[in-house]
Amino acid sequence: MAATVVRHLRAAGSPTAVEPLPRPALRAVREDERPPVDPAEFRRVLGHFASGVTIVTALDADGPTGFACQSFASLSLDPPLVAFMVARTSTTWPRIAAAGTFCVNVLGAGQGELCRSFAVSGADKFAGVEWEAAPATGSPRLAGAPAWIDCTITTVHTGGDHLIVVGRVESLDATEGGGPLLFCGSRRGTRRRR
Repeated sequence: MAATVVRHLRAAGSPTAVEPLPRPALRAVREDERPPVDPAEFRRVLGHFASGVTIVTALDADGPTGFACQSFASLSLDPPLVAFMVARTSTTWPRIAAAGTFCVNVLGAGQGELCRSFAVSGADKFAGVEWEAAPATGSPRLAGAPAWIDCTITTVHTGGDHLIVVGRVESLDATEGGGPLLFCGSRRGTRRRR
């Protein structure tokens, strides 16, 4: 589709490339200007937005690795892409990056304890955790996760103090029934049914 549009624009004599905008002048913030948003206020306000909870896993030369992640989203249907955000300071991210693949395990309402075990740093997160290899990449697919998405890393973008990781979906599946584990206002929970 995009190639067809480009051919049409070229045939019509229209430009097919956009000239980059000039870079804005960089300057220091003056004393009388508003300071950046307070991090505590930023967290408080954005904490009103509920998000699902996932565990992103990978398998590298040292074994399985993973971390709890609430910043996961679908990105594109064609090609099938998903994205998650990870702190630049993460000690797990370099292992996932080295593996080049990952599996997003979407957690269900009863998996709060599993989430807590993957949210800590430095512990053996896979101690006592049942998993099997995801079909396309071999990344850990956690037992009991109501949905999983098996991916290959395609792109990593910078986003402030986080990285935005884009993955191409290689395989996925879900089971029906049961509610999701949600994160809202610095707390994990489930959605209320009316």
